[in-house]
Amino acid sequence: MRAIEWVDDHLVLVDQTELPRRSMSLHVRTVGELVEAIVRLAVRGAPALGVAGALGVVVAIDEAERAGYGPAELQASIDRLRNCRPTAVNLAWGVDAVRPLIDGGRAQVLAAALRIMAEDERANRELSRLGADWLLTAAGETRRPLRILTHCNTGALATSAWGTALGIVRELHARGHLHLVYADETRPLLQGSRLTAWELADEGIRHRVQVDSAAAGTILRGLVDAAVIGADRIAANGDTANKIGSVGVALACADAGIPFVVAAPWSTVDLATPDGAAIEIEHRDPAEVLEFAGVRTAPATSEGFNPAFDVTPARLITSIVTERGVIEPSRGDRPDTAGTG
Repeated sequence: MRAIEWVDDHLVLVDQTELPRRSMSLHVRTVGELVEAIVRLAVRGAPALGVAGALGVVVAIDEAERAGYGPAELQASIDRLRNCRPTAVNLAWGVDAVRPLIDGGRAQVLAAALRIMAEDERANRELSRLGADWLLTAAGETRRPLRILTHCNTGALATSAWGTALGIVRELHARGHLHLVYADETRPLLQGSRLTAWELADEGIRHRVQVDSAAAGTILRGLVDAAVIGADRIAANGDTANKIGSVGVALACADAGIPFVVAAPWSTVDLATPDGAAIEIEHRDPAEVLEFAGVRTAPATSEGFNPAFDVTPARLITSIVTERGVIEPSRGDRPDTAGTG
């Protein structure tokens, strides 16, 4: 399944809020429709958002042509798209990659956006190979099938194709080196139990879904060999932002002495952000933690606190895997000094 495609003259998205109950596509022809889909997480995942940002510029150009917008209105519409998910750097990156080409015409912008989509799949497959190699080397001589814990959804649904952290899981499975996956259910919107589990089931990969608060206990009981997660932004010093609950997994891995691996394409690395303290954390509707199925579960006077992301310090990250290679922040490696090879 591809979460995002350009079909004929418009953008087509898998509505991930409907999975796994049903498969439904969104046909997007306006920036307003795309922003709404991004904000409500119908399309999500850092690499997929990068592709959505690039193709969204084409959507904006087409909408401006139909509505008779001038250049200033077009740029304002693109800004609205670029800024609607501030934690994930890939959305702005995708927009910024094609925006300078607007004067060259729609065809040039669309061609560049489609190249970004194709490159994302290539990057995902390469980082998956590198990540699997690194994990098997870290496992040492035992080389028994690995038990992997993952958090949130980082598969084909979160990218243009294949996946990042879940791509590494798929690579290990294809090589016969995967025993079991623990998939955290992952708030908000249970993207682990709804999306990751759905992808694992579709691949025939053995897995267990667990509540987020079980993750540390599962790790400390010795039931996990490594945790592999994605990232929405990687700062210059190696701090990473990912779905809320990721830092708890990292702390448990550090105590247990097992690898905590972050997998993301190089486009997720933001060298302009010095460290995790500079990453803006998105907050979602407090009702998500104060209600269940629309019924209030907390007292009427209770306030909700619902951050969508947290930041894992570089010192807790064993390795960061991109298509350009592997660095080890816990040993002092930094993305801003890693070079390009």
